[in-house]
This record gives sequence, C-alpha cells and structure tokens, in this order.
Amino acid sequence: MELTNGSLHYPSLLHMDFGPLLDYMDENDTNSSIGEQNAIGCVQIHVPQELFLALGLISLVENILVILAIMKNRNLHSPMYYFICCLAVSDMLVSVSNVVETMFMLLNDHGLLDVHPGMLQHLDNVIDVMICSSVVSSLSFLCTIAADRYVTIFYALRYHSIMTTQRAVAIIVVVWLASIAASILFIVYHTDNAVIVCLVTFFCITLVFNAVLYLHMFVLAHAHSRRIVAFHKNRRQSTSMKGAITLTILLGVFILCWGPFFLHLILILACPTSPFCNCFFRNFNLFLILIICNSLIDPLIYAYRSHELRKTLQELILCSWCLGV
Repeated sequence: MELTNGSLHYPSLLHMDFGPLLDYMDENDTNSSIGEQNAIGCVQIHVPQELFLALGLISLVENILVILAIMKNRNLHSPMYYFICCLAVSDMLVSVSNVVETMFMLLNDHGLLDVHPGMLQHLDNVIDVMICSSVVSSLSFLCTIAADRYVTIFYALRYHSIMTTQRAVAIIVVVWLASIAASILFIVYHTDNAVIVCLVTFFCITLVFNAVLYLHMFVLAHAHSRRIVAFHKNRRQSTSMKGAITLTILLGVFILCWGPFFLHLILILACPTSPFCNCFFRNFNLFLILIICNSLIDPLIYAYRSHELRKTLQELILCSWCLGV
C-alpha cells in the first residue's frame, strides 16, 4: 500500500508481486485530470480518494444493517439467511479495508500522518488478508447458497433433515477457516504467480459450479413443481425458486463487479509488458470502484427480494432515526 503523495489508490491485494505492473504504475504521475492521455495514447481516469471513502462508508453501514436485521428477526433464522449474513460479512470486509486504507492515504496526503514503516507493513498485511478473505469467502458462500437452493428445490421434503442448523454452522466455520488460511498463504507467497493462478482458477470453478446448478434448477424446476404441488407444497416451491432467482441476481452482480478485477489478474499473467495491457492496468481504480459497488449493491438486492428482511431493515432504520432525534 503506497502512502506517498499523489500515489495511485490500489487495493492492498496488489501488494502481491504482480510482475512489472506496480513499477509501471508507480512511474506515472496519478494527479492528472480525468481523461489525461499518456505518451502511447492510454486514457487514465483519476478517481478521487474521497469517492472511495464515501462508497466504503455507505457499504459498511448497509451491510451492518443487513447483519443486524438477520440477527433481530427470528423468521430469518434459517440456513439460507445465515449464509446471506456471512456474504454480508464478506462484503463488510471489503468496506472496512477500503475505509481504513483510504483514511490512511488521505491523512498522509494532508500531512497529518507519520507512521513507522514497520507498522505500515503490518497494517498492509492485515488489509491484504481481509481483501483475500473477502474474495474467497464471497465465492464460497455464493456456491453454498446455490447448493442450499438446489437442495430446497429438488429435495424439498427432506430439506430440514439435510440442511440442519448444525450443518449450516459447520459449513460456515469451515468456509471462514479455509478463507483465512488461503488468504494467509496468498500473502506469504505473494511473489509467486501461482497465487494469481489459484485465484483465477477458483473464480472459474465457482462460475462453472453455479452454472451447472442453475441449469439443472431452472430446466427441471417446472417438472419438479408438479410433484411438489401434488403434496400441497406449491408455496414452498415458489419461495425456493424466488431464492434461486435472488442468488442468480447476486451472482450476476458479482461477476459484473469482480470480472474486470479477475481479467486484470489474467492479463498480468498473459501480457504483463504489453502496452495494450498496461493501458488496461492504468485504470485499475475503476475496477476498484466496481468491487466496492458490489458490496454496496448486495444489501439492496437482499432488501428488494425479501419482504421479511426489507420490513426488518425499515424497522431498524426507523428506530435509529428516532433515537437520533
């Protein structure tokens, strides 16, 4: 994490040695105006650090409200909402790391911060772990929610015996432990391109896994619903399909927001010294904004798709407003 005046804002995850990219970015003045072109005709768009801070704070508040709402409403105490709560925690990690890093950079830019290099390195490593944990856990919980919806739709009559609260908690613990362990390994071996390969491979495996489940769910759901209706469970089927559609929206938003970041990683492996790839690298701040927007949009999707969650969020916001008055 570079905290020098005029430094380019990039995530601590890029503390990893991604070839010549960081050196290339550090050699360029980032205080240029929006749309300034460099010598080879690349357009570099400057994103104010204040924008990162504002979006990070909004996202942080939104995800905290989602977590509190799920904790408060007993009707939301089910495996699916436990997984959604963990997804909100993953988004919150992105928000917290962004807010902390941006505040340090702003304080440094205004000459209000004098941090020992050793302390800065420790802070950088902590933020690295938070970012990596968020990526791995978000992908893992999207797969977990997809599997949960799959079981709900195709094994509706046995769902409560298959997906018990104990099993859900065990899955959550395993995912978080694996995410943290993987993140620490990524940071320790950050100079190895194998780290990038692992991240990209995991991303692709996640997409394939979810695509297979979705294809099976949406192709066979209609035929399966007839059997469910015969047992007078049509309402549950409708609810399950609504959950699957919600997850589809979440995954679509995740791909749109994180896709440029993973394309960035792929290009680092494929063409680290190409002028055309370097043009793509120079606008990494835009990809960062998309990542933060994912953390900001997810809570809106939860609220829009779930009446129960939306009602609880409204109660929390109204209660907070009344206390503020």
